[in-house]
Amino acid sequence: MDPEQVSEDENLKAFLPSSFGKQDRKANVEAQIEQTRRKVDGGSTGAKRISDVQPNASSDEDEDDSDDDSDEDEFPVSHELVLRTHERAVTTASLDLSGSRLVTGSTDCTFKLHDLPSMTPTTMRAFRSVDPSAPNKPSANSETHPIHQATFNPISPTQILVVTAFPQARIFNRDGELSTEFVKGDMYLRDMHNTKGHTSEITSGAWHPTNPDFCVTAGTDSTLRIWDVNDKRSQKQVLVHKSKAAGTGGRSRMTAVAWGTPVQGGNNVLVAAAFDGSLIMWSGDGPFSRPAAEVKDAHAANTWTSGIDVSPDGRLVVSRGGDDTVKIWDTRKFNKPVSSTALKSTSSQYPTTNIRFSPNSTSVITGSETGHLHILNPATLKPELVTPVTPGSPLVTVLWHDKLNQIITGSANAETHVLYNPKISSGGAKYIVSKAPKRRHIDDDPNLTMDLSQGISADSIVTPGGILSGSNQKATSYAARHPTVGLTASGKSRDPRRPYLPATTPFAKGQPDEKHIRERIPLSSMRDEDPREALLKYADKATKDPMFTNAWKETQPKAIYAELSDDEDEKSGPAAKKAKRG
Repeated sequence: MDPEQVSEDENLKAFLPSSFGKQDRKANVEAQIEQTRRKVDGGSTGAKRISDVQPNASSDEDEDDSDDDSDEDEFPVSHELVLRTHERAVTTASLDLSGSRLVTGSTDCTFKLHDLPSMTPTTMRAFRSVDPSAPNKPSANSETHPIHQATFNPISPTQILVVTAFPQARIFNRDGELSTEFVKGDMYLRDMHNTKGHTSEITSGAWHPTNPDFCVTAGTDSTLRIWDVNDKRSQKQVLVHKSKAAGTGGRSRMTAVAWGTPVQGGNNVLVAAAFDGSLIMWSGDGPFSRPAAEVKDAHAANTWTSGIDVSPDGRLVVSRGGDDTVKIWDTRKFNKPVSSTALKSTSSQYPTTNIRFSPNSTSVITGSETGHLHILNPATLKPELVTPVTPGSPLVTVLWHDKLNQIITGSANAETHVLYNPKISSGGAKYIVSKAPKRRHIDDDPNLTMDLSQGISADSIVTPGGILSGSNQKATSYAARHPTVGLTASGKSRDPRRPYLPATTPFAKGQPDEKHIRERIPLSSMRDEDPREALLKYADKATKDPMFTNAWKETQPKAIYAELSDDEDEKSGPAAKKAKRG
């Protein structure tokens, strides 16, 4: 047979389908998981054990290899997925109880909702972007604030507590719709017990560990306020911190708060930190008239204690202060720390930098300004594992989810990393990489898609999350369903080749421009002249041809003034007053 004929048959065979009907796309799971393996410095994960951190510890090559293997089996840090859905630093991250929905907040004044089960390796994006300051209005026409904290309710996963740089905290549902907005207090009242809400910025918040209707917020008005989600008109309890530091006037900003309860049962613990360096603990179930324990010099005064967490067993409290220290406290003996270690703080630049316990209380995790994830021993606070996540960019927020056994991190470079281990993790990122990649749609390319975020016509504007006329269903706009396509929150196009076009509204169409004013309004150019020069210009004309006094020009009386010589003494004149004689 002719070789050319054979080659043509092979090409035709490769072109024709091998079978008919719908073809199921199968994924090479092992290959996709291997693609997500973290590679640092030539293929290793970059993790360092205690023996690598301590210079005096002895180590051999065989021991290092065994340590690396044990690291991958003990901590879920061998693989990672990266979400790039924000434009600025990611300040908070939270997963619901089942681990299916992820919320992240950022300094770009929005929080993003991600549905992990619906993601594929090629469609890792948020399905909803919400501005808490104006959830039902365009953010360009309203005041926006950075997101300090966004936390799922640990009991009822349908509620999200969102804290921004504003005196009012808000509750959203898992779809990003506003359900409750707490009231703002009267800033002119000096007694904080008489105000119905915070009078200044809120810095942190936490849910009640056992009651899904209660939450607590910490504000810069030196108060903690316990709220009932069913009553937004006033707080349920007010906890006022009276600082004894000199020069503060009895008030100090509350920087962080945590509400924990033992897994085995027992009393709740409410712990908060203040800007004066003190650490205060109350009984979680009350009474709240006075603290159960207080440490005045827990951290250096006038430093921002950014992170506090209570261990799941309710016995330990960890705090990360602005004085570059991390301390462990025992709730049964709260007068001095159990252990302390030095760690460079990033609270001056990112005040929401947190520190968390692992689900089984065997580890403490936090980030560093160099972008490393530190896993510490809670007994000694010595590093068990140090691994780079975003080298060169500070690691702001961390979270270790119990059910998924995965670590969520948010960094200053606007990246959200999901660290996992396919051997010990389940669901979440592992489920995403096990699915076949989705074919990209034409809507995924902004260069080939019509931009409808500015409205269908010049007089019609599409509002994200707006209500359809004649219907009770809420319309989800194209920009809300595709947050990575179209315009940013500031109104700029995500396509770098597209110039910035300001929003055109019917009201703006009726505004006269400068040319219209000069042509249609007489004497409009007088607005640009000096008033004194404009009056003096018409002085001679007003004298020769008076406009307003022309009717009585002939009958207008002339003013007669008294004539006084220069030598005449003013005191002897008619205007001089007579001296009073006593």
